Order: sequence, then structure tokens, then C-alpha cells
Amino acid sequence: MYVDASDALLRWFAVDKRRLPWRAEGKARPDPYRVWLSEIMLQQTTCAHAAPYFERFTTRWPTVGALAAAEEADVMAAWAGLGYYARARNLVACARTVANELGGRFPDSEEALRKLPGIGRYTAAAIAAIAFGRRAVVVDANVERVVARLFAVETPLPAAREEIYRLAGSITPDTEAGDFAQAMMDLSATICTPRSPECGRCPLALLCAARASGDPQAYPRKTAKAPRPRREGIAYWLEHEGHVLLVRRPARGLLGGMLALPTDSEGAPAEARWSEAGSVDHVFTHFALTMKLLCADARERPDGTWWPIERIGEAGLPTLFARLAERGAEWRASA
Repeated sequence: MYVDASDALLRWFAVDKRRLPWRAEGKARPDPYRVWLSEIMLQQTTCAHAAPYFERFTTRWPTVGALAAAEEADVMAAWAGLGYYARARNLVACARTVANELGGRFPDSEEALRKLPGIGRYTAAAIAAIAFGRRAVVVDANVERVVARLFAVETPLPAAREEIYRLAGSITPDTEAGDFAQAMMDLSATICTPRSPECGRCPLALLCAARASGDPQAYPRKTAKAPRPRREGIAYWLEHEGHVLLVRRPARGLLGGMLALPTDSEGAPAEARWSEAGSVDHVFTHFALTMKLLCADARERPDGTWWPIERIGEAGLPTLFARLAERGAEWRASA
């Protein structure tokens, strides 16, 4: 199956590949910085959502040296809305390592890439293959789906991960590994989708064991997930003379290093007549959160960061707190 699968996929990719802002066109060599940046952004994020962030980042910080010289707070603010904020902290740490310790050049091997902050097995393989043309087995959750269907893997995920990785390796070509990796990504995004895969358009249809079974959507098999626990919390909208109080969250932990509204983890930021202004539901990786918002006017300004309410959209608040800020602005307008 190896030759047939890789050849069929590469022929399809040559004609039908997606045009994405981080991809090199024609015979241009991929820029390792752009490949790395896009791969970090695309972790747990769709191409459509990541693309405008990628454009803004590469305009503002066009090289790894420029990003390394940036203030971490500026990068975190620019990252706001992409989620999984540890990625942004690791982004800065990795850029500084490459710029200051490696002469501004990314290493070209998986082993060396995995020593950099924020780069795991998948990301190292993707950079090695796409940016440097190394043969590397590039497997993320989307590629797992393609391979599980192609071979009708009966072992459920996550237990099947190493088996799927081995099978992906069996069809990865010795050359054009970068194009092959991107072809697998495109196939999973446009044809071999989680629901209603378009098998009639698939270049691997004749080789696919799941399609032959008559129920390709049944793959990959999955172990039932435990229900996500739900938590509750309180955020505070405290304003004074057209400004609202923000705090910098601790570097480690949930939404680490981001500007946010104060929460009940620190207690109310001031003695005031608090009014409830509704709540916001938000889902994190391991739990769901309902955050209630309490609003008040401050007689005096406690110590902290006071942000102009009219420019709150420029604060780079993470999505949860940006939604709470909208509630706070509504409370202010109705008060």
C-alpha cells in the first residue's frame, strides 16, 4: 500500500492543495520561522481562525529575531483569542532560544527541534518535514483519523496512537515528506472529515479499508470520554472615571500571564456596592466554567492596571474575559 498511497496522495495534492498564508508557493523554499509559527498556532486551532493571527504576527514580527526581541506582554496580547495561552509563552521562549543561542536558525532535525520550548513530537516532525524536507512521520489528531480509516484500525483511541503512528510511518515516502505531510492535513480537512467524509472525492478511496467496510465514519474507534466537570467563579468589573481595573494573571496556571478582570481567587478588589450583570459559560480543555460578573463603581482607585473602557478591545483579554467585558460595558451603559 505504501507506494500506491503516497503516490496517489501526492498527485492529488499537486492539483488540489489549499492556498494558506504560511505555505511557500511554487519552488520557493519554506521559511522555517513561518512553518514553526503556523504549527504552534494550529495546535487546537482551525486554519480559518489561525490565518488572521498569522498575518498580524508576521507583519509585526517578520523574523524570529524580531519576535525574540518583543515584550512577552505584547505577544500575549496579540495572541488573545487563540486560546491555550501556554503556547504563547513557549513561543517567546523558543524564539529567544533560537535567536540568542542558535544564531537565529532553527535546527533541521526532529531530535534537536524537540529540545526547544513548546515543540513536541508532532510539531518537530512537521517542521523537519515541511521546512527542511526531512523524512518525518507527521501525525496529529486529524492524520490519526485518516490513517485509522485507511487501515480500519480497530483499537480505540487513545490506546491506538502508537499503532497509528507506525502505520503512518509505513506510507510516509522517503522524499517529498513535507508535501506528503501537508497533503494528509489537507485530506483530513477537506475530504476525510470527522462527519460525512466525501469518499467519492478521496484519492485514497480504493485503498481505504474503512470505506470498504461500508461505515468509514465509525473510525477511528474511540473510548467513551468521562463527562467534563463544571466549575463556577466570579469576576469583577470595577470602574472609575472611565477606566476598568485589570490584573495580570500569574505566569503559571490557567490563562497565565494574561491581562484579565479580577476574580474571586483573589477576592473582591474593593469594598463597593456590587451589582450582578449576568454570567458567561466557557469550556476549557478539562472543565467547563460558569463565571458570574459583579459590577461596581469605585470611589477611589485601588492599585492595579486601569484600562480605558473605550479601548478595552485593545487590552488583549482572553476570550472568557473579553465576553465578560462586553457584559460589563452593557452594565455601564444601563447604569
